[in-house]
Amino acid sequence: MNTVKINAYAKINLFLEVTARRGDGYHDLATLFARVGLCDRLRLEKTKKSGIAFKLFNRSNLKLSKPADNIVYKAAEKFFTEFGIEPAVKITLLKRVPVGAGLGGGSSDAAAALLGLRRLYGLDNKNTLKKLSRLALELGSDVPFFLLDKTFAVGRGRGEILRPLKARGRLPLVLLVYPGEPVYTKEVYGRLKLGVGSEIAAKLKDLKKLIRLIEKGRFNTAAGPLLFNRLETSVLPNHKKTAGAKQAMLTLGALPVLMSGSGAVVFALAWNRAHAAKMAARVSKQKGYKVFLSNFW
Repeated sequence: MNTVKINAYAKINLFLEVTARRGDGYHDLATLFARVGLCDRLRLEKTKKSGIAFKLFNRSNLKLSKPADNIVYKAAEKFFTEFGIEPAVKITLLKRVPVGAGLGGGSSDAAAALLGLRRLYGLDNKNTLKKLSRLALELGSDVPFFLLDKTFAVGRGRGEILRPLKARGRLPLVLLVYPGEPVYTKEVYGRLKLGVGSEIAAKLKDLKKLIRLIEKGRFNTAAGPLLFNRLETSVLPNHKKTAGAKQAMLTLGALPVLMSGSGAVVFALAWNRAHAAKMAARVSKQKGYKVFLSNFW
């Protein structure tokens, strides 16, 4: 095989509670990842010229001074070092997922690069996947979820302790709104105040209820009150554009509306396609907004 094409799908967090601060500078989470159809696209091809050639077609807000700064390039470097392969590859990234959006775009790109290189070089045994899992966590806390290649998963620890979920029944559409201004994870966690113990315990019970609804095919409008993101308390008071996007969605009658990850994207779930399309058309008129109507993938 000389060429591999692979999609790098975005994610949202249907639930995100921060349960503790850790001594290593990270935080312990309880989160429900959900993969959506919005994606970047990677093309990986073997070349006769040694090294890693990286080309970017940018349709997002990504700013890149040099190829080695991109997480795809870093993932490729780790892959070739780990498996002792002399690099001779060209990687092309078509970037659509906004950066600083809470959609895990960079993490998904990294996972897609690892999976694509694994396929390109025919490394399909279980031991290879274990090594890729370790590399994924080195690259970022969300990368292991994308490496899992599942639609839904509960994440604990930094997000790397994963339990896939099998959804049943009809799933809603996802309306994603990027308000035109990125939010950066380090800033968000630096300002975050944890909930008190009793509040965290109550939220974790809500997560269990949400999981049951998804697994039993009852993920409908009644699930709305169970959706939660602790990081909103750190972001919304300090980022007017993200707060404004959420309010705009609520004004249009969208329920539930939640910020994804550390922001800046907010999303609404919609069980009626016509209503979802109408909301998308109206909110897209806001200056600077990028709107994506997607589905779970």
